[in-house]
Amino acid sequence: MDEKVLSAHGLTLDEYRRIVELLGREPNEVELGIFGALWSEHCSYKSSKPFLKVFPTEAPWVLQGPGENAGVVEIDDKYAVAFKIESHNHPSYIEPFHGAATGVGGIIRDILSMGARPVCAFDSLRFGDVRKDGTREGIKDAKPIAQGVVKGIGFYGNCIGVPTIGGEVVFDEVYAGNPLVNAFCLGILEKDKMFRARAMKVGQKMVMVGSATGRDGIHGATMASAEFSEETEDKRPTVQIGDPFFGKRLVECTLEVMQKGLIEGCQDFGAAGLAGSTSEFGAKSGMGVRVYLENVPLREGNMTPYEILLSESQERMLYAVDDDKVDQVLQTAKWYGLEAAVIGETTDTGRMEVFYKGEKVADLPISAIVDEAPVYDRPRKKPQYLQETEAFDQESLAEVDLKEAIRKVISSPTIAKKEWVYRQYDHEVGINTVVKPGSDAAVLRVKWAVKPEINSEKAVAIASDGNGRWVYLNPYEGGKRVVAEAVRNVYVSGAKPLAITDCLNWGNPENPEIMWQFEQATKGMADACRELNTPVISGNVSLYNETVLPDRRVNVYPTPTVVAVGVLDKPEDAIPSFYRQAGDVVILIGDVEQKPVVNGSEYLKEVHGKVAGKIPPINLETEKKLMEFIRSNRDRIKSAHDVSDGGLITALLEPAFLDEKTFGLELNIDTDYRPDFELFDEMRSIVVITAEEKDVPYLEAKAREGALGFKVVGKVVEKPELSLKVGKTELKDSMEELKALWENSLPKLLD
Repeated sequence: MDEKVLSAHGLTLDEYRRIVELLGREPNEVELGIFGALWSEHCSYKSSKPFLKVFPTEAPWVLQGPGENAGVVEIDDKYAVAFKIESHNHPSYIEPFHGAATGVGGIIRDILSMGARPVCAFDSLRFGDVRKDGTREGIKDAKPIAQGVVKGIGFYGNCIGVPTIGGEVVFDEVYAGNPLVNAFCLGILEKDKMFRARAMKVGQKMVMVGSATGRDGIHGATMASAEFSEETEDKRPTVQIGDPFFGKRLVECTLEVMQKGLIEGCQDFGAAGLAGSTSEFGAKSGMGVRVYLENVPLREGNMTPYEILLSESQERMLYAVDDDKVDQVLQTAKWYGLEAAVIGETTDTGRMEVFYKGEKVADLPISAIVDEAPVYDRPRKKPQYLQETEAFDQESLAEVDLKEAIRKVISSPTIAKKEWVYRQYDHEVGINTVVKPGSDAAVLRVKWAVKPEINSEKAVAIASDGNGRWVYLNPYEGGKRVVAEAVRNVYVSGAKPLAITDCLNWGNPENPEIMWQFEQATKGMADACRELNTPVISGNVSLYNETVLPDRRVNVYPTPTVVAVGVLDKPEDAIPSFYRQAGDVVILIGDVEQKPVVNGSEYLKEVHGKVAGKIPPINLETEKKLMEFIRSNRDRIKSAHDVSDGGLITALLEPAFLDEKTFGLELNIDTDYRPDFELFDEMRSIVVITAEEKDVPYLEAKAREGALGFKVVGKVVEKPELSLKVGKTELKDSMEELKALWENSLPKLLD
């Protein structure tokens, strides 16, 4: 077999030989396309699968863990939530608007396929440093990519009516040639009415509903399983085009046929298109499938069987339907203005048999396509760069002007206010958003005025995190910290964390140093999940996030994006991130006496131009104590905001920058350490809370009782000025000017 042909299908010569051995013959062109898509890294997880087994996946409240289109957890005795995060990284570099838009559409359909109404979305985005545009060779500018991605997310989410209620945006040069666009969706369902991607018996019809099939997206899965190079632009045709208005009709049609009991199983068309959805349907059902391609509704003429099978056209679903209900399903789809057709049935053969106008064009054992994909135990080696980064000593840092350092950090693109991004999203459609973007966690009422009506007293809190710089400097400890940070953002909102979903964005797995990072980080994440009792119930792996340039290869930071979900007994229990009123006391809770460390911090990068240092172990016992303290005392806590990116000073300042006004702060932070270390440390487990003065003795007693550090550091004042004493250093600044820096720096870069 010609190696160029194999390479176009993302297959190696050894993999081709394995295919021939499994089949006992050479595959034809259509069959080779099926193997290329289903054995791609994107679909088969052939480099990552061994390491994902370390994740805890079970808890009494988990109804569905990994293995389906989304995970599901119960939130009360009647309702559950389904959620998942996935990547659309490569398409978003090639075609930012459509790449990001179809990422939103795809994750919405994943949630829908579980029988859940999609009710909110999150997005976790990473771009190159827009301040360096115009200086890169062989790599696109970051600004138009960021603009296109944000517009694409807003376009699809706003039009389909699913609010984007939170997320995160990071700007770092390592993402310049390979942005990360991770899309999350959450849906609500009655917990005894969950659907799965499978048929229930032999002979059930497979009904395809939604958009007609075109040539967009062919080889999308294989494109997502390779690095970027100078030929990247040639891959533009593999980016799918989405239609959110069509997607909305598909959502309502699918929920209606589910509610009426007309279908038994449901699978969305994602990576590998029809080949992927039908073969996975058969594999999960323990059955075979027979597919008739001439029945597939097409929007382009002269499409070949190969193109029909591997197209990744958007807004398509596959239903398992009993014979006597097929007509009702087709009529319902027609009423919604959707294409619909019976394109096959389940069989007892265990094979995928594909026909086109009477000719059998593919005949493969489903086990060979799905279960026999190669799994690689790739070599692993501790990265050489760690010798240099771990040798860094923060005591060697020159003293800086503290006032200027604060201004530089809070105005950096990663720390600055992200309103430029989320103002382009409708985060209120459905009128259930309780806590909006800009807080540690978004909070959503569990209500929806549809049939059947969803009406729970509960609310859900959602937060995302993924500090790749921490993981780069110490994959194991960084992995633990990323989980802990996402979970902390949920519990500081007053919610009980339930579970996480993750998107593991890594570089080239054929590089032993990259795989060492992956192994260590997944171990760290798994250990944190076990300690915090937040199982991993769904997720995605995105590898080959690498840019190949004439003189070098650039891998992204190892970036595990984690979204944590928790539950509140009622929406009114949510704790805001922002200060409430002048006179409230500002308090630090947690590891307040621990030595501050600026290793891996935004301060170290922005002010000193370094990414270095050892990442110290996180104390997960402190995290559990903080979780209990916040939730049990939320009636006396006026606001809560955790210390993370940007350090303590950022966590103290941000809550004062309300939309409608600006508070002032009088702060006196007693410390034996350098003031810049105290203010910019991101490593200690600390939460900034405010409380009325009369409640401080009670809260201090409760903190001491729980063996938590407790330090009063100042108060909120009406006059918008910052009066700061840290150790022996004193400074004053205008809170209005600080707020303007924080609010305006990103729009100046991106407008």
